[in-house]
Amino acid sequence: MSDDRAPGEGPEEEREKAAGPAESKGTGPGEPAAPSEAGSAPTGRERLIRGLWPPRVNRNQLTVAALLFVLGLGLAIQVRSTSENSPLRGARQEDLVRILDELDSRTERLEEEKRRLENQRSELENSSNQAEEARRQTQERARQLGVLAGTVAAEGPGIRMTVTDPVGAVEAHMLLDTIQELRAAGAEAIEVNDVRVVTSTHFTDSDGDIRIDGRKVSAPYSFEVIGKPQDIEPALNIPGGVVQTLEKEQATVSITRSEKIVVDALRSAKRPDYAQSSSQ
Repeated sequence: MSDDRAPGEGPEEEREKAAGPAESKGTGPGEPAAPSEAGSAPTGRERLIRGLWPPRVNRNQLTVAALLFVLGLGLAIQVRSTSENSPLRGARQEDLVRILDELDSRTERLEEEKRRLENQRSELENSSNQAEEARRQTQERARQLGVLAGTVAAEGPGIRMTVTDPVGAVEAHMLLDTIQELRAAGAEAIEVNDVRVVTSTHFTDSDGDIRIDGRKVSAPYSFEVIGKPQDIEPALNIPGGVVQTLEKEQATVSITRSEKIVVDALRSAKRPDYAQSSSQ
């Protein structure tokens, strides 16, 4: 057999040569082997960096980005325009509190009306004599409409409010604001100085006097109001409300709750000249 070893090579040199470059030289016990510079696989971090930079953007991505930018800009402009044109912008804190209180009261009244109508429907569906039940509900509804129209007397819990005006500073629009505040708080029947107040009632200033539906009224102004006292009285006394506004004009306002308020001033029902019922 021929010996291919180079001159001077012993068995150890031959084993090192056979081991090749996979073994690391110059490392001590416990030290990690140095990574190979040539032909080594990239690490996870290197692959992530290569995937993110430099960015690769195609035409579709640019189009989508442009559309999203335009859409966001349009929404921002619309929101800003809406906030600037809002009727509540710049409103006083007292006005905002009053508006929120009115909305809460109105929501509660609508919920009560919804429950009442649902109960009526249940009674009609479950009644053995539906015709008689329908007649009873119709009469009850007619009575309620008569109270709202001022054609029938009404009684129930409510408040009695008296406004004294020693300097004559109270004007018609202040009384109208009071009526609107009472209605917003849930008043169902209102009488002012023996004048029944309904939806068509108007207040006017005439030669220094205040007239309600053409009838002259003078101080002190007495309000008889039927409704829920625990809702009506706080609504009148909120900051910036009716009581505070009248007191700024040196008027004096007194409010008392009562379990029985009688509103017996009546209005005659006006017969329409042209309108007719469409129901047959």
